[in-house]
Amino acid sequence: MTSENQWWTESVIYQIYPRSFFDSNGDGEGDLPGITSHLEHVQSLGVDAIWLSPFYKSPNKDGGYDVADPRDVDPRFGNLDDAKAMIKRAHELGLKVLVDVVPNHFSDQHQWFKDAVASPKGSPERDRFHFHDAKADGTPPNNWISLFGGPAWTQVETADGSAQYYLHLFDSSQPDLNWENSDVSDDFEKTLRFWLDLGADGFRIDVAHGLAKENILIDHHDPQGLSDALRLDVEMSAETRGDLLSSVPFFDRDGVHPIYRKWRKLFDSYNRDVMAVAEAWVHPPVRATRYVRHDELQQVFNFDLLVAPFEAKFLYKCINDTLEMLHQVDAPATWALSNHDTPRVASRHGDQASRALALFVMALPGSCYIYNGQELGLPDADLADSDRQDPAFFRTNGVQKGRDGARVPMPWNGESATFGFSSGKPWLPIPQSWRGLSVADQEKNLESTLHLYRSALAIRREHLVGTGDITWVNRGETELLSFARGEYAIYLNAGNEVIEIPSVGKLAIGSNFKVVLADGSLILPPATSAWVAIR
Repeated sequence: MTSENQWWTESVIYQIYPRSFFDSNGDGEGDLPGITSHLEHVQSLGVDAIWLSPFYKSPNKDGGYDVADPRDVDPRFGNLDDAKAMIKRAHELGLKVLVDVVPNHFSDQHQWFKDAVASPKGSPERDRFHFHDAKADGTPPNNWISLFGGPAWTQVETADGSAQYYLHLFDSSQPDLNWENSDVSDDFEKTLRFWLDLGADGFRIDVAHGLAKENILIDHHDPQGLSDALRLDVEMSAETRGDLLSSVPFFDRDGVHPIYRKWRKLFDSYNRDVMAVAEAWVHPPVRATRYVRHDELQQVFNFDLLVAPFEAKFLYKCINDTLEMLHQVDAPATWALSNHDTPRVASRHGDQASRALALFVMALPGSCYIYNGQELGLPDADLADSDRQDPAFFRTNGVQKGRDGARVPMPWNGESATFGFSSGKPWLPIPQSWRGLSVADQEKNLESTLHLYRSALAIRREHLVGTGDITWVNRGETELLSFARGEYAIYLNAGNEVIEIPSVGKLAIGSNFKVVLADGSLILPPATSAWVAIR
């Protein structure tokens, strides 16, 4: 079923990393009852939906993205009754619920993979994955490199005593699935229906661009360069990155689209609006529109702002290109400044600029994604190597520090060393420097990032949602970026000098309290944004 005004078109979606949100039982890890008990905080922000990273049965070698059973809850997070209670409470609070689905790979602890390892080569059990013989010289079937470092192949003994390699684009504990096998597609349809029948409103699709592989037995001309190009923490020119990404043999192949057309029919068979958003890293960017054609998915993540510098000219091109590109397929844009896989926006740009960028982006048409803790202005935590758990850290012998810094638990209050997250020892240490950043502390401070997000989202909902496209006024020729939307003018000063803008409107909100209207002019300090009501 679809409707003319789908809920996701201009939704604000709050991402929850379950292990780091709130611990209800004192074991140091967040859980589903903990999420349920703190959904009022999420609702108070003024968001429309939550998206939860995986909470399924998993050995947790990769933060739950190594799924051992996609239709059950891992005991560390609770049980299925807890999931039902969480979904029910979210709906009572007016929040839609998206859950992660991970179709590119399973955990090596999934029963299918155990069966495959116990079966001979050429067996139906092995055909669910990508098992291949070694080259004549005994090396892996091709030279592909895992995105987590090291080879993308691991060798296992077969039941008859010989050996084969299996493909894993991520950790060796995450064997890639063979989507040309009907068992795989049938099983994932069961998973989609399982969560929809439990009340979920849709899905975030992990590695949505990775299901179809091509030329699987052919070497890549620059495997290390390609591996680096697929990571955000590697400095690389846009031209070099683009050249490498255009040659990816295992991402963004045409074979992914029949899968999503089939999923869309499944979604539309439900008597309510169901949506899915694709995590799809593609090049050139226009290929992202293929995932949101009228008979495929509803949203595709736009990752440009996760790597964008705080420069007016760059931001203009990034935002304008996205809007124009998605307008061609009549799909909503998506905007995200942080997530569980990338450095937090406050660490990339600093506190003041990150607040300014967030306020500017929240005025844009489309859907905004907010990562838990972003509303507090949390930076990445500076962790000791002994505390790290990301497989990328271990597979690269510490060369890549990994993503743990962005996954440190939420600080709820400043009254204890664990900041109200847990009565036990948090699974990652919470920096004591966060004491003034807790939810409780920011509640008391009207100039806090928490109050900025709440105020902006309230104005957005009442005055901007449904007002249509933007009209650019300043396109970054200087350090000023601005546009008009509905009855508001939106400004961003990305430079180092104060900008004075003639104005006849009323200041609605600024990213800091130094923004003022004086003698009919808007005084915009450096690294600051503001919304002005112009009618």
